[in-house]
Amino acid sequence: MAKIVVVGGGFAGVVAAERLANELSDEHQISLVSRSRNFVFYPALVRLAFGKCQPEDVSFDLRRTMLSRRINFIEAEVARLDLFQRRVMIAHGDVEGKLPYDFLIFALGRRLATERITGFFENAHHLLSVDKALKFGKAVAAFEGGRAVIGQCDGARLPVPVYETAFALAQLLEHNGRASDAKITIVSPDSPGLQLADRDVEIALTKMLDRHGIELLSDFPITQVKPGTVITDDGRAVNSDLLMLLPPFQGSSAASHLGITNDEGYINVDWTMRVVGAERMYAVGDCVDFVGPKMGHMAVQQGEVAAANLATEIDGHGPISHYIHEMRAVIDEGGADSLYVHKDLWVNEPASVKQGRFWRWAKQVQQRFWEAAHS
Repeated sequence: MAKIVVVGGGFAGVVAAERLANELSDEHQISLVSRSRNFVFYPALVRLAFGKCQPEDVSFDLRRTMLSRRINFIEAEVARLDLFQRRVMIAHGDVEGKLPYDFLIFALGRRLATERITGFFENAHHLLSVDKALKFGKAVAAFEGGRAVIGQCDGARLPVPVYETAFALAQLLEHNGRASDAKITIVSPDSPGLQLADRDVEIALTKMLDRHGIELLSDFPITQVKPGTVITDDGRAVNSDLLMLLPPFQGSSAASHLGITNDEGYINVDWTMRVVGAERMYAVGDCVDFVGPKMGHMAVQQGEVAAANLATEIDGHGPISHYIHEMRAVIDEGGADSLYVHKDLWVNEPASVKQGRFWRWAKQVQQRFWEAAHS
């Protein structure tokens, strides 16, 4: 019997645990450790902020869901790993102490490095939790005019919700007849072409922004947030009456100081999702060191690849699956011609860029499919 521990209850961890439960016989023990029993469907948080769905529409109970799939769910905080003794150190939760494993899948995601941006915690909204999305939604409802600044800091690696927030706000203002009372500005350290790894994407996205009169400041690396103002390291400032800003990301602290991460704390893996320099360990999701943005569909595929290869490793065989680092993103323009982007981030070829109402519809169908399959 093998004891398999999956740490992290996001897309990658949930998919990996479910895939293992389907692949392995009942003699093996699978445990999923997550700091919260509530799974959050992060791609829907922009819609939640703008009142297009309710909190219960974007989350479900992991404990109940995993029980039906023969997976032992543990609600607890992971403090650190002991790779030599093969143990997960649990700080507090359903259990405390040392959780032994034969095989480990690390899926703790990324940490919000808000400390890099002076004043971020006190003065900026973000959209990376249900509570924060609802709080930003209240600020949107109270916004009567002026300048709305929507942006991301250097290292955020999540451009889609920035643009979707700007489009959703523009649509709301247009619907309420207040478009002339407000100016929407997107701030970013990079251009859309760098964020989404393609010049054609930048051209299409710029046209979408122009249609709504949204300003783009693409060489604006924010280092400080004051009440009503965002500031760059060279002293440039933009005033705001409404601010939504994505902070820098960093790898999970639970994997730091183990010799398996890069300088930003992201875990080094190979194409089978095995951790480089650690035996019987895989890493998946936002915690891994891959170029480009961090997206849910990438985490899902990585979870599937890791589970397939771990199952064959238990049987004494080599890997049977490998990960292809593709970006598939839909940027919802809010009912108009939404943008679909598909690009292989490991080859130097142009992206496939398409526009149309179909892509917005397809994105919502994907969310409903995920909820139905996992709740």
